[in-house]
Amino acid sequence: MNPTPASSRATIPIVPVADDGEMVSLYASREKIQPRSVSGLFARWRWAMVWLTQLVFYGLPWLQWNARQAVLFDLEARRFYLFGLVLYPQDFIYLTGLLVISALSLFLFTAVAGRLWCGFTCPQTVYTEIFMWIEKKVEGDRSARMRLDSAKLSGAKLGKKTLKHALWIAVALWTGFTFVGYFTPMRELGALTLAASLGPWQLFWVGFYGFATYGNAGFLREQVCKYMCPYARFQSAMFDKDTMIVTYDAQRGEPRGARSKKADPKALGLGSCVDCTLCVQVCPTGIDIRKGLQYECIGCAACVDVCDDVMDKVGYPRGLIRFSTQNGVAQGWDTRQMLKRAMRPRVLVYTGILLSITLAVGMSLFLRTPLKVDVIRDRGALARMVEQGRIENVFRLQIMNATELHQRYAISVSGLPGIALASDAEVQVLSTEARAVAVRVQIPPNAASSGSHPIAFEIRAVGDDAVHVTEKAAFLVPR
Repeated sequence: MNPTPASSRATIPIVPVADDGEMVSLYASREKIQPRSVSGLFARWRWAMVWLTQLVFYGLPWLQWNARQAVLFDLEARRFYLFGLVLYPQDFIYLTGLLVISALSLFLFTAVAGRLWCGFTCPQTVYTEIFMWIEKKVEGDRSARMRLDSAKLSGAKLGKKTLKHALWIAVALWTGFTFVGYFTPMRELGALTLAASLGPWQLFWVGFYGFATYGNAGFLREQVCKYMCPYARFQSAMFDKDTMIVTYDAQRGEPRGARSKKADPKALGLGSCVDCTLCVQVCPTGIDIRKGLQYECIGCAACVDVCDDVMDKVGYPRGLIRFSTQNGVAQGWDTRQMLKRAMRPRVLVYTGILLSITLAVGMSLFLRTPLKVDVIRDRGALARMVEQGRIENVFRLQIMNATELHQRYAISVSGLPGIALASDAEVQVLSTEARAVAVRVQIPPNAASSGSHPIAFEIRAVGDDAVHVTEKAAFLVPR
């Protein structure tokens, strides 16, 4: 038999085969996770963070400040309003500082307490919690939802599913509307919506952000945390054995097994875990925390709440599943001993760098001069002779008023003997506006040799000597 050509061999798929000869699928279809409802300390904290984050998100665009929206990112006018602060594209450095602070904060909080951000304040967690609450109110708790999903299509099933999705879409669209309200004044956006006059970009972003919320919180849920979010993948680089995480005390819990409430577990050779699997049923990512630390765990502590509840019912001490550290569980440390280990070198380094950068950005914002000036030479006339033999250069000053008050600015120039302005020495600039001003600068004859000479413009707010800017320029003297 002739050998198979190389080109033909390259197209033959390689399919894994089990020992019994059956082909093994490389694709595992997703099994829908229906988390069980849970109550307890951490569940209350999680809902407190849901309320806090959503009051801020939904409420902030409606706040007014100096007859305008308090927080508004006006991309068209290239102005960014943050309460009393007005920022421009030239202030991009502050965005860089904010991103660095956010990254370092994430590193610090993760090194100390694991994925608390994921479990309590991440938008994916928050909106999933809201959507699951709606789902529970419409379809019932975990067992009722599972029965409904497996039931045949009926009027009751169709009605519940339709109502659930209608409520989801309403929340998603309101979320998209609020998101766009940070970039288009909220009251103006509301009026346009009521008049059915939204622009194409506004309509697109309301729909896009609403669709993303609907899809992520309603359908993808734990898949975002497990497969789409990069944080789950690199968190292990920030964890160590002294990081506070959700842990299962295997020394106390194993061997696990069911038993009567009145039975003595020691006599039966069992640990404290009654193998009720409730910790798995309440987990929003569907993992079994008893298998140890897993990257899918988002640190929501739902398993802690439900396990404490079970321990109360069977009369065992709480804390079989708890927030602890790997060293704490292995060494049997109490909370005080674990907190002492929290101040380890990496945490101190993160804290020091974070405080330094935060202080630097804060001081820079506090000392920021609300005036920006760019000096541009008039290339149409680099240098010219005018009356009485004086030499004149023309400049264009781009003056930006970064305050919300009309300002008058005094312009002066220095750097050469007898140098003076031959144009208006004062200019008015409206609030948060930029104005281009043509400035003529003259020097007496023979005041300087031919060539380029450094000069400086000083622009000072009239009535406020603290607000001033000095910009360098070059005066050209012809041969």
